[in-house]
Amino acid sequence: MRLIPPDPDFSEGQLAEKAVWDLLRAELPDDVVLAHSVQVRNGRAEHEIDILVLWPGVGLAAIEVKGGLVTNAGGQWFQSGGPDGKRKLPDPLAQSQGSMHAFKEWLQDQLGSHLTSRFVYMAALPYSAVPQDWVRAGNPRVLILDQDDCRNPAELIRHAIESEGGGTGPLAPSFLERIVPRLEGNLDQPDANAAGQGELEDQQDQLTERQAVLLAATRSLTRVRFTGGAGSGKTWLALQKARQLCKDGKRVGLFCYNKGLGMYFQLQVAGWKSARPAFIGEFHEYVVSLGVPEGTGQDYFDVEMPRLLKELAQGMPLGDKFDAIIVDEAQDFAPSWWDALRACLKEPDASEIYAFMDDGQDVYRRWDSTAALPDLVPIHVDDNLRNTRKIAETFKGFAGDKFMPRGSTGLAVRRVECSPDDAMEVAGDCVDVLIEDGWANNQIALLTTNSRHPIHQEHFDNGTLNEYWREFHANEAEFYGHVLGFKGLERSVVILCVDGFRDIERAAERLYVGLSRARCLLVVVGDSERLRQAGGNQLDLALGRAQRWSPCAD
Repeated sequence: MRLIPPDPDFSEGQLAEKAVWDLLRAELPDDVVLAHSVQVRNGRAEHEIDILVLWPGVGLAAIEVKGGLVTNAGGQWFQSGGPDGKRKLPDPLAQSQGSMHAFKEWLQDQLGSHLTSRFVYMAALPYSAVPQDWVRAGNPRVLILDQDDCRNPAELIRHAIESEGGGTGPLAPSFLERIVPRLEGNLDQPDANAAGQGELEDQQDQLTERQAVLLAATRSLTRVRFTGGAGSGKTWLALQKARQLCKDGKRVGLFCYNKGLGMYFQLQVAGWKSARPAFIGEFHEYVVSLGVPEGTGQDYFDVEMPRLLKELAQGMPLGDKFDAIIVDEAQDFAPSWWDALRACLKEPDASEIYAFMDDGQDVYRRWDSTAALPDLVPIHVDDNLRNTRKIAETFKGFAGDKFMPRGSTGLAVRRVECSPDDAMEVAGDCVDVLIEDGWANNQIALLTTNSRHPIHQEHFDNGTLNEYWREFHANEAEFYGHVLGFKGLERSVVILCVDGFRDIERAAERLYVGLSRARCLLVVVGDSERLRQAGGNQLDLALGRAQRWSPCAD
């Protein structure tokens, strides 16, 4: 027997309906379809058929079920219960009749043809006795199933359909098959890993917003170093801190190291209705905006440029200086940069400084970032909120002992075995297969650990990196980048293309960044031995639990 739904959820107030349902399920033939709680709208009127019987070769019956002791006095129906021991009840057969007619009209609109099958309305009173000779105008006894009738209801329902049901003939099995899909209302979702991940990311966003309690708890501290692992919401915190300070009327500088992250900040701030930071972007961009000439070479950026800024700051008007500076990915800022930025504060020894950092992602390793910030109070942000637990577990070994994944379990991490020389091509195949599987192309980022992807390299060679990053933030297509440029950024799916490392001693930090950029699905492409050498035994164990995958693009 087909049941709609297969396992109805009867509430405490529907015990009578459950009793009748169980009796009909046991008594009626196997080819009958039973539907519970069929909701019907006819214009503005709302109706419900407690139990609908669809009997091929016979017809249909709409059954209204009333529990308790049901009585009738002076033409008024009553049901046991209420403060006086009984309460008024609408005529159960009239209710059933109205629901039946509403269902017929709705079904005719759905199918585009009139329902000519016999259709009867009935009432079931499983805890009440109704004498067989009981008579009331408009309420034929044959349309009522009382407590005795419910013991063997099949033939009584059949008799009611055939003797009292409106219609010209039995319910044809083929017509029954046209009705059932309208009752089931099946809503299928694509059988792909991408399905349902939007809700997961909304949950991650909600968890991240709870980090606002850290800002509230530290609001009396004017110099703070927020230190936490990947996915702990530090970038969100940096933006919220900037917004709060701007609302307070402070002149704020919001800094970062990477161009992609700087552009992200600018796009986010563009939507603010309140005051905005006086500067948003890279340290290098800020210095150039003040008139310091462009230069080349690492020594220029680490030594000469900050020296020039510090000198310029000495003659800078007080109104052009900052009340507060905020730095995201602060572990990448050289000590000389910090000295120069402090000189740009209205009160270098007292104005506000907020650094958001993760020492585990210090991929450049040219300085000790914390040594430049001795006067900042350390606040630890230990919870991982931006990744699923499956993803967070792969890089947990890089994030420190206090690192705590808080997200949903999520999809299994996928592991694709190949040589570093083949990694770029295989990773490209992964992109194609994931799109075929239902992921949107703008959900996917392919990140390399060594060489730039050809698309990235073309922008680099043509001097169009600003356009490159605008395309990323436009969120219209898949993205091809390098782990060093993707710090602080994320996408639903990240394919980490381990195509080698220029310096094996710095490889772990690059892996940490790449592994932590995915929110829902992480795919690691590369050679197991090379990964073990770079990431250590803990990463090797984590990836050993990953799902082995062989992408096969059509």
